[in-house]
Amino acid sequence: MTEKIKHYIKEIVIFLIFMTVITNVISMYKSTSLNQEAFNIKNITLLNDAKFEYPHARPLLVHFWATWCPTCKLEASNIQTLSKHYDVLTIAVKSGTKQEIQMWLNENEYDFNVVNDSSGFISSNFNIAAFPTTFIYNKNKELVFSEVGYTSTWGLWLRMWWASL
Repeated sequence: MTEKIKHYIKEIVIFLIFMTVITNVISMYKSTSLNQEAFNIKNITLLNDAKFEYPHARPLLVHFWATWCPTCKLEASNIQTLSKHYDVLTIAVKSGTKQEIQMWLNENEYDFNVVNDSSGFISSNFNIAAFPTTFIYNKNKELVFSEVGYTSTWGLWLRMWWASL
């Protein structure tokens, strides 16, 4: 019986490694069409009517998501965790009114910075075609990572740490 369990565990590990490689390859492929320019948004207003200031000498994570996106809902807690330690700007795309987005945030106990991109104008400037999509900029506002799809908290932590160097 133990040989059978070892065999199943081995198969599961191989499958998980294979799926990780495949999803990363797909994400890299989808990332090729994204806007690769330096971060250039000068004046942006958050959901709470505060003005967002680009952090000086610190990396920035910019995360495009939507309240109607199932994968975004899974990843939101990762973004919440990261926002407690790094500068994070999230952009809710075509997710309803300011009040509807705020209600969703309150229901889920999230308090990260949010911009309401109700028309999709900002996301179109970044060439966003799928959600969630995440950009990480270094302290010089240069893009160092982009990711399409789900990313783990640890994956985001490592990328933000690397962008801090």
